[in-house]
Amino acid sequence: MLTMNVRRARRVAGWAAIVCAALLVTACGPGSAPAAPASSPASAALAAKTAARTYLAEGQDIRGTLLYRPACEKGCPLSGDSTAILAKMRWRTWSASEAVGTGTYDLDGCNPDCAAGPVYKVPVVVTLSHPVRLCSSAGTRWVWTRASFRFPHGLPKALRGSNAPLNPWVFSSVISAARHSCA
Repeated sequence: MLTMNVRRARRVAGWAAIVCAALLVTACGPGSAPAAPASSPASAALAAKTAARTYLAEGQDIRGTLLYRPACEKGCPLSGDSTAILAKMRWRTWSASEAVGTGTYDLDGCNPDCAAGPVYKVPVVVTLSHPVRLCSSAGTRWVWTRASFRFPHGLPKALRGSNAPLNPWVFSSVISAARHSCA
């Protein structure tokens, strides 16, 4: 009797797995509900399985230029106000779930204000991660929502403490816009 119950439990579990997989395929197909939140490992896994490319939304504007493995020779703004710019990037990794590159992080010191503040060119290793799905008339794209920075030579004194750049920097405007784009 125990053997029979084990077989029955396995059969039920097998059918439940098939039904679950069918529901996931239906829910994650084109025209389905919004992507999982950026902090979700499921989002990165889904991007890795379904996306050929993941992009950097220049200036966090999903309706603007989407960049794939950009060299940023003339600079790639991370912020909408161009106070944080990646430059001269070399990407050693650019996959559907993570991009890692080295270059320069041009940071506006914003002292006395951002228009008059000095710009610091800081060597950086940047990791882009947490992609989210973006829906548009051009199709589905994946965009990065998080940048983490490592400064091999440290930060200039003016950019330490309370003046330090956000690290990691979560692109909340990209997350929100992407979520609404697939609704």
